[in-house]
Amino acid sequence: MDLAQQAKLVDSIHDTLADFVGQRLRVKANMGRSKIIESEGTLTQVHPRLFIMEIDRKRGRTARQSYQYVDVLTGTVELSQNGEPLFEPFVIEPEAELPPVTEETVATEPLSDQLLA
Repeated sequence: MDLAQQAKLVDSIHDTLADFVGQRLRVKANMGRSKIIESEGTLTQVHPRLFIMEIDRKRGRTARQSYQYVDVLTGTVELSQNGEPLFEPFVIEPEAELPPVTEETVATEPLSDQLLA
């Protein structure tokens, strides 16, 4: 995917989320190191490069959290409403194709060459 396509996708994510301002959404954010945060809140603002949500906390409190559209594009942040995802995955990782292993490859090439091929 080239840069122009990514920019168009980010703009489409922005436009789609602009229609959801004021509505309740569920957020699943991958914070790295196997830390995934799931929360629910109201989409309050959309800006050119990020959007802001008021997330529900304990005892009726809320916290403001911002996310970037790029995070939605890469799948780091997933948004849903009523159990339905707002966006389908944009980046589909192809399965790595491994070269077929034959008796000739095993017998003639050193193991390090087989792994680099």
